[in-house]
Amino acid sequence: MGRSGGQIERIAASWLARRDGDHWSLADQSALAAWLEQDPAHRVAFLRLQAAWRETGRLKALAAGTPQGQLPERGAWRRSPYFDPSRFQRGDALARGGRRHGSRPSRLASPVAAVAAGLLVILLAGGLWWWRDAGHVERGAWQTALGGQKVVHLADGSTATLAGDSELRAAMTRRERDLDLVRGEAFFEVAKDHARPFVVHASGYRVIAVGTRFDVRRESDGLRVVVTRGVVRLQSAVDPGKAATDLPAGSIARVRNDEVFVQHVGPEQALQHLGWRDGYAVFHDTPLVEAIAEFNRYNARRIVIADPALDDLKVGGNFRLDNSDAFVRLLQQVFPVRAERRGDRIMLSRTERKQPPD
Repeated sequence: MGRSGGQIERIAASWLARRDGDHWSLADQSALAAWLEQDPAHRVAFLRLQAAWRETGRLKALAAGTPQGQLPERGAWRRSPYFDPSRFQRGDALARGGRRHGSRPSRLASPVAAVAAGLLVILLAGGLWWWRDAGHVERGAWQTALGGQKVVHLADGSTATLAGDSELRAAMTRRERDLDLVRGEAFFEVAKDHARPFVVHASGYRVIAVGTRFDVRRESDGLRVVVTRGVVRLQSAVDPGKAATDLPAGSIARVRNDEVFVQHVGPEQALQHLGWRDGYAVFHDTPLVEAIAEFNRYNARRIVIADPALDDLKVGGNFRLDNSDAFVRLLQQVFPVRAERRGDRIMLSRTERKQPPD
């Protein structure tokens, strides 16, 4: 009568355990080969356990007492009290005796060896589940072209809306939700998960949230964070000892020269700073350099301030982000600004206005 699948797997596990030891010989290899040839089910069971063992060879579950990041030495698990070498030797003798008389090995040599083999199967199955669950990392990377926009659905249920010329990377595990805003700007709607803070890394700072909505923009000279719902924490990644800044809804934080400046305007007004999601820019007494950076993210023809005398100018109004020409024309009408088009650039410089005649 043939053996059941469970019996075959226990025998296969015992062979695998013995082969992993320090005294495996050519005779042992020959005996294993003979057992594998006796029945296709033997080979299937052995190969399946062998694949699982290789998959889980680096699991912490099988590396008790081993420093993190280091694999157990070969055969270390055989020194467990559940694995008695003498029991395996007797089992080997029985198996060889059966082969000399042309019969199959009938059973494992002792209950202890059977328990050991069963334990190995349980560890392999449980360890494989643990590694796939706890060690699994959901990674992603997204970017937008000049003038583009993209909505990204993250693995944790959160969403990120990328502005033009932006790049975002994410790594999600059971314990962490880490994102890196490589360049540009992104608006985040965060799914609540108190066990896994949502962290955006940008310009040497960490923007930390649990369940909220906020916008992060990297700028040439720093960082801007706008919070429209909930509370986020702004913390230096370069100097962890520096006090963090909590930003409630309606906060606009700017980082310049490693200093944090916070303005509280209320949630509705804070939303006006995020008009780019609808294709518009809304400026309120905004420095000209910041307004130009906004347009340059959406237009191939870049606006350049060629005269430092314009650095102190501030602008206001609503503008379509894809129409930088209209913005430049308005600058010329309102301010002493001259615009000169040179290829793919619009160079801005200061000009003296003519005084009206008396």
